[in-house]
Amino acid sequence: MTAPRKLRFSSLALPPGGHLAAWRHPSAQPDAELNLAAVAAYARRIEEAGFSALFVADDAAVRDEHLDSLSRTTQANSFEPLTLLSALATRTDRIGLVATATTSFNEPFHVARRLASLDHISGGRAGWNVDTSVVPREAGGFVRDEHDVHEERYERAEEFLQIVRELWDSYADDAIVADKRTGLYFTPRGRRPLNHVGKHFRVAGPLNVSRPTQGHPVVFHAAATPTEIAFAGRQADVVLTAARSIDDAHAYRARLDDALVAVGRASGSVQVWPGLSPIVASTEGEATTRRDELRDLLRDATPRPVVPDGTGGLFVVGTPEQVADRIAEWHEAGAADGFTVRFPLIPADADPFLDEVLPILARRGLFAPPEGATLRDFLGLSRPERSVA
Repeated sequence: MTAPRKLRFSSLALPPGGHLAAWRHPSAQPDAELNLAAVAAYARRIEEAGFSALFVADDAAVRDEHLDSLSRTTQANSFEPLTLLSALATRTDRIGLVATATTSFNEPFHVARRLASLDHISGGRAGWNVDTSVVPREAGGFVRDEHDVHEERYERAEEFLQIVRELWDSYADDAIVADKRTGLYFTPRGRRPLNHVGKHFRVAGPLNVSRPTQGHPVVFHAAATPTEIAFAGRQADVVLTAARSIDDAHAYRARLDDALVAVGRASGSVQVWPGLSPIVASTEGEATTRRDELRDLLRDATPRPVVPDGTGGLFVVGTPEQVADRIAEWHEAGAADGFTVRFPLIPADADPFLDEVLPILARRGLFAPPEGATLRDFLGLSRPERSVA
């Protein structure tokens, strides 16, 4: 029987943490959400511990229309992902840098160029969390009265990704020769325009950046509905899920595998990473106390009902051994290839996870720091060949 691949971990939260009330906790660093030094220190911390990637989530508008609730959270104050990750690329060496970028309120040329630039700046560590936007208010920032319906957003996203990938392939890998003797910088045969004309876009191309280090940055997608899962089956390298149980995760993987096979991709060829929110302490009682502290801070700060412990996924409160046991159970059951970890409070929840939970998993043979130089290397993904014109 073939042993399961080693677990991969990514972080889906930045200081002060993924919990809505993290900024109010006495241990939280003031203004951490826009403190580059604090974010860079955290990125290096998870890099040294063996995390494969750092995600930066994004919305193109403030989510909450209720000003009293919004004014009590940090949701209205965040870095733009590609700007932040370009800065972090110069302060890290071996962690993937995954930016969320919407296909609904961007142009393909801009996204292709920015991600290709990030891939070159980082030495091949760029990833793209493809988003179609879920916040209705986003339309108002782009001379739009309302957001497109779900199916139309994904139709646009399909064409968007086709264009981005072809733009990344504007130059052959060996097109840039920079031959000082002959005066030839690039070989004309190695460059091609795009001349795309479709329902949503007209893009001439080519891109004015050479082919990314990885060929194509790694594509992630959070997929839940049938439309989203079908899209992920066609387009994604890794899918992010909010499964809360092993049974839910198995059912999800079966639907994803059906989508993969339907488009001629191999079953199991796309990795599945559920969300994970761990609260870790030396005793279960201490971990429960911190969970309750955060809930109490949230309760008196927001008048409307909210999900008390963050977004969907696996929520675990306990000792390092207990948390490691739950993670191992999921992995060994085939429910997870990796996890996107949203630490409720940073560093209080991150430190014991990195220092104690990961070593337990390593001793059990379930985790090892990723090998290689690029994000594709870290995740065991091959480098794509340039598409044929």
